[in-house]
Amino acid sequence: MVVAEDDARRAMLAEMAYYRAHHDEADSWAALRDLRRRCAALVAGELDTALPLSDVEEALLAALRFRAYPEVPEVLAALRAGGARLAVVSNWDVSLHDVLERTALRPLVDVVVTSAEARVAKPDPRIFAIALERLGAPRDGAVHVGDSLEVDVAGARAAGVGAVLVVRDGGTPVPEGVRVVSSLRGLVAGA
Repeated sequence: MVVAEDDARRAMLAEMAYYRAHHDEADSWAALRDLRRRCAALVAGELDTALPLSDVEEALLAALRFRAYPEVPEVLAALRAGGARLAVVSNWDVSLHDVLERTALRPLVDVVVTSAEARVAKPDPRIFAIALERLGAPRDGAVHVGDSLEVDVAGARAAGVGAVLVVRDGGTPVPEGVRVVSSLRGLVAGA
């Protein structure tokens, strides 16, 4: 089947919006399978294709590619070597655990908290409290690093946690008083 670029873009944007609105429903592998089927059905409907739904789902999953920014493994390792306890706190479904394994980042963090499993999403301060509890860490001295003012910085501040904003492109206007780094290297002393 040949799909026009504009049609593919429209279908994928619709799927991404649907996924973002529903990813917190995928708090188990069974629920994730159901969400993936619904996403595939949406794409199939947008493209008005007679392809079997399983083929559309397989194509969607095959298109997913995750990789860490190049500095991430070395920075996480350096932070851990310096005694930091690390958590990933993400608005994501249960599959984040697999993504972290496949990108070789899982051994570099102590705790993974997904919004789907926690049943609360950033910027709600409760997701940060869950991560701190699982780490056995106090709020005082804790820092959350993220790339969104609205979700990461606002959420961390609401939770009483320090916040660092990652601005890789340098084009994002940042309010006064927000610590900014251009890569995670900015978290390591002497970087």
